[in-house]
Amino acid sequence: MRGSKSSISGLQLSSYLLTFVLGVGLAFGTLRVLSSEASPPATASTSPGSSSVVALQPSPAAIQSGSFVASAVEQVGPAVVRIDTERTVTRQMDPLFDDPFFRRFFGDQMIPQYPQQQQLQRGQGSGFIVDREGIVLTNAHVVSQADKVTVTLKDGRTFEGEVAGIDEVIDLAVVKINPRGENLPLAKLGDSSNIRVGDWAIAVGNPLGLNNTVTLGIISTLSRSSAEAGIPDKRIDFIQTDAAINPGNSGGPLLNERGEVIGINTAIRADANGIGFAIPINQAKDVKEILAKGGEVPHPYVGIQMVTITPELAKQNNNDPNSTIFLPETNGVLVMRVMPNTPAEAAGIRRGDVITKVENKAVSTAAQLQEIVARSNVNQNLRFEIQRGSQTLSLTVRTAQLRNAS
Repeated sequence: MRGSKSSISGLQLSSYLLTFVLGVGLAFGTLRVLSSEASPPATASTSPGSSSVVALQPSPAAIQSGSFVASAVEQVGPAVVRIDTERTVTRQMDPLFDDPFFRRFFGDQMIPQYPQQQQLQRGQGSGFIVDREGIVLTNAHVVSQADKVTVTLKDGRTFEGEVAGIDEVIDLAVVKINPRGENLPLAKLGDSSNIRVGDWAIAVGNPLGLNNTVTLGIISTLSRSSAEAGIPDKRIDFIQTDAAINPGNSGGPLLNERGEVIGINTAIRADANGIGFAIPINQAKDVKEILAKGGEVPHPYVGIQMVTITPELAKQNNNDPNSTIFLPETNGVLVMRVMPNTPAEAAGIRRGDVITKVENKAVSTAAQLQEIVARSNVNQNLRFEIQRGSQTLSLTVRTAQLRNAS
C-alpha cells in the first residue's frame, strides 16, 4: 500500500510508509516496480567506516584463472534453470447478458449462447537447484497460479515441475522436480550476512528468453526495505545491486565473487537504470524447508498503515489552522489508517494515534515497529503504549497470521 496525502493536511510526513496489511495482486510473470507504483527511495547510509563504494578485489586464485566472473559462473551456471509456466484463464460472457433488465426486456431466447473463452497465458523466469532431490528456489510471482511448470537445465534436460510451496509475503517459492535418478548440479549457498556495500554482484538468469545470461555489478545498498524500494506489498529487506536485472531474471541467483549464492534476483525499478533488488539468501534458507513441505511461513501482523512522526512534524501540523487533528509532539509512529477486521481494529487502535512504546520499549520509527512485530510470534499479545491527543493509553494487540495473497 502506498503513501498518500491524507486529511491530516498540515503534516508533511517524510516518505517512510510501511504497511502491515498486504493487498497483493501479483502479475503472472516478472515482478516490476512501475514508476506509477514506486515512491522515491529514501537515502540509505553505507556501513560504518565506509567513505566510498569500491568493489572488493577477487581472490588470487580467481585472478590466476583469468576471470573471477567466469570462475564463479562455471561453478553455479549448470544449476541455474529456466522456468516456463502456463495457466489457462477462463473468460466469462459479457456481464450485460446477466443483467435482469436486459433479460426482462429481450427475453432469455435473445441471449447469445457464447461459449466460455479460454486463454492460455505463458510466463518465464529463472531459478536454481539447491538439493539433489530436486529442490529449486525461485520467486513466488514466477510460478504463482501456474497450471504447468517446466524446468529446463543449461545442458538441455527438461523436467516437469511441481510447486511445493509459495510465500508471496517475501516473494519466494519452492519448485520440486523428479531427478529420475539423474545427477543434478547444485548451486552453493553463501551467507548474505557477510556481504558489504561495494562487494561484487553477479546476476545469472534467463532475461527476455536469452538463456544463461550473466551480468556484473556491485552491491549498492543493504537492507533496503520493500517500502523504500517501492514494493510496499512485500516484507523484505532487499539487497540492492546495479548488476543488470531484466524480465526473466526473476528467481535467478545473485552471486558473490566466489560463486556463492547471496541473493535471489526479484525486482527492478522500471523508472531507473542500475537499480535492482534481490532477496537475501539467508532469508530463503530460513523458510525453504517449510515451503518444500508445503507449509505456511509465519508472518505476524497487526493491521495498520503507519509513518514515522517527530515533534517537529507534529508541531507543524498543530500550527496549521486547516489541520483536522491535534498530534502529540513526540517521537513515535503515527497510525495513518487502521485496516478493517485486523488485530489493530480489535484492540481499539484509531487513526491519529501515536505509538510510542511496544512491550515497554520505546519506538521512534515505523521501521522499528515493523521489526518488533515481524520478530514476534503469531497470536502473541503485544502491549502498545499510545498517545491519543492528551491521553496516554495502554492497549493489548494480539498478532495474527498475514496470509498469502491469492
